[in-house]
Amino acid sequence: MFILHIGNKNYSSWSMRSWVAMTAFGIPFEERQHWLDTPEFAAQLSPLSPVAKVPVLEDGDLRIWDSLAIGEYLAERFPELALWPRDVAERALARSLCASMHSGFGALREHMAMNIEADLPGRGWNPAVQRDIDQILRMWQGALQTSGGPFLFGAFGLVDAFYAPVCMRFVTYRPTLPDWAWRYVQDVAAHPAVAKWAEEARAEHVFLPADEPYRSKPE
Repeated sequence: MFILHIGNKNYSSWSMRSWVAMTAFGIPFEERQHWLDTPEFAAQLSPLSPVAKVPVLEDGDLRIWDSLAIGEYLAERFPELALWPRDVAERALARSLCASMHSGFGALREHMAMNIEADLPGRGWNPAVQRDIDQILRMWQGALQTSGGPFLFGAFGLVDAFYAPVCMRFVTYRPTLPDWAWRYVQDVAAHPAVAKWAEEARAEHVFLPADEPYRSKPE
């Protein structure tokens, strides 16, 4: 059985992508969680990955330590599941969207870090964040107009799993979005795999004060 190493569900957006994809497509795996910002984290991850970060997927002796590489590996292992769109042009576009998420939107990541448990409307916005949001919306709109929705390429796929943490950021920080974008955010948030991750994230109650100086530790 696969073993998927993840971080805190409330904070770890990269872990969420792999976990949601595997859960959504019914790929069995054993979950092993490693708490972020603890002395044990690097010691636990270093034997599994040269970068000592999550997620890491173990398949026997093989260890894959990047969320996009994990997605590609699973798509090759389970071609019948269609993690990517079956149409070659749509598949190329879906990969482009995932690669854009994987390598970009630094302002959004920095100022609107994923924090599923929190409710922070308006916090973190600045013009650079808005530019990231605008780029994301342009990509979403193009895909949704072509596919007809409800997800980016029709059925829920790996690309939607990659944007699930963005959707959860929008739920937390509630930037101004057009109605069609909120519908997509709500459809993603309501997907059973995403909803299960979010429920478990809210139940963690593990507080990282370095990431949240504006909050008090819950009693």
